[in-house]
Amino acid sequence: MTLLTLSDITVRFGDRTALDAVGLEIAEHEIVCVLGPSGSGKSTLLRVVAGLTAPDGGRVLLDGADQAGVPVHRRGVGLMFQDHQLFPQRDVGGNVAFGLRMRGASREERAHRVAELLDLVGLPGARRRAVPALSGGEQQRVALARALAPRPRLLMLDEPLGQLDRSLRERLVVELRALFGRLGTTVLAVTHDQGEAFALADRVVVMRDGRVAQTGTPVEVWQRPASAFVARFLGFDNVVDATVRGEAADTVWGRIPVPGGSAQGERSVLVRPAGVRLAGPAEGLRCTVEARTFRGSRVAVLLRPDASAGGGGPVLEAECGLRDAPREGATVGVVFAVEDVVVLPGRETARQGRPAAAAP
Repeated sequence: MTLLTLSDITVRFGDRTALDAVGLEIAEHEIVCVLGPSGSGKSTLLRVVAGLTAPDGGRVLLDGADQAGVPVHRRGVGLMFQDHQLFPQRDVGGNVAFGLRMRGASREERAHRVAELLDLVGLPGARRRAVPALSGGEQQRVALARALAPRPRLLMLDEPLGQLDRSLRERLVVELRALFGRLGTTVLAVTHDQGEAFALADRVVVMRDGRVAQTGTPVEVWQRPASAFVARFLGFDNVVDATVRGEAADTVWGRIPVPGGSAQGERSVLVRPAGVRLAGPAEGLRCTVEARTFRGSRVAVLLRPDASAGGGGPVLEAECGLRDAPREGATVGVVFAVEDVVVLPGRETARQGRPAAAAP
C-alpha cells in the first residue's frame, strides 16, 4: 500500500523554483533515497513532507490524508538530521525518550522503549551516558533511536551519515538497512553520496534542478542511466554525442559497438570504464596515458586520444588490474566492449575534461 504521495509539489523562493511539480509515491516498508547535487531540491522535498516548508502548489498525502495545515508534530513522521541535533544537557536516555515524553507516555513505557531501542541500535546499557562523551558514530545511533522512539509512520533522514568518516559510514549503512528491514520502517532519505544511497535504498530518486531526473531500483539506475546528467552524476564521464546506426555509433572516439536493439539516430553514448579495453598501440583508438589513480586492487587510467593519429575528443577513463596498468606517458590502443556501452535517451553535448570518480 502507498504510504506517502507527493502530487505536483512546487516550491519557490523568490524567483528561484526549488521544486517544480514533483510527483513521488512511497509504499509502506519501502526505503527510498533521494540523490542529487547541491541545489537540486532534495532537502526542500524532505522539509515539505515534514511540514517545515509549505509548498506553493501540490499536495502531500500520508495514508491518503492531505497534510495541508497539519503541523509537524501531528504528522506522525520522524526526523533525523545530519548534525543529529541531540540535547547536550540530557543524557542518552533523556534524548531517546524526548518524543515519548512529549506524547505523554508513562515513565514505565518510556523506560521500556528506551532500553529496547538502545539495544536495537547497538548501545545497550548506554542510557546514563553523557551525550558530549559519545563518538560521532554513537551520537548517530542515539539520534536514530530518538527518531524511532515514537514509532513514526515515516522516518526521514537528511544526510544522516554525512559527518562520519568513510569506513564508519560504510559499516553503519549496512546496519541501518538491516535494522529498517527488521522493524518494517518506511524511510525517505536524502543524500549526495551515491554509494550510501545504493547500499541503503530499495529505490533511488535522482533529482536535477527541482525535478525528478530518474527513479528506479539501484540496479536499474546504475545499469541504465536515463540521461547524460544522471550518468555523470553517478561518476561515469565517458559520455559523448553519437549517431547510432544499427549496432554501431559514430563518435569523436571513432565507431563504438552498441547493444542490439539500441535506439537509433542522434543520441549520447556512455562507455563504462570497464568497457574501455587497453590493447597494443596499433589497435583501435590510439591514446596516451595521462594519469593513473590507484583504487585498492584496481587502477583508474586517464587516456588522452591522439589527435595526430586521427583520434580526438575528451579524455577516456579505463580501469585495469594493478599488474596491467600502463605507465604514465605510455602509448596504448583502446577498443570498446559492447557489454559496457549504454545508448542514452536524447542527445546532450558531452563535457570536456577529467572524469569524476565513479561511486563504489
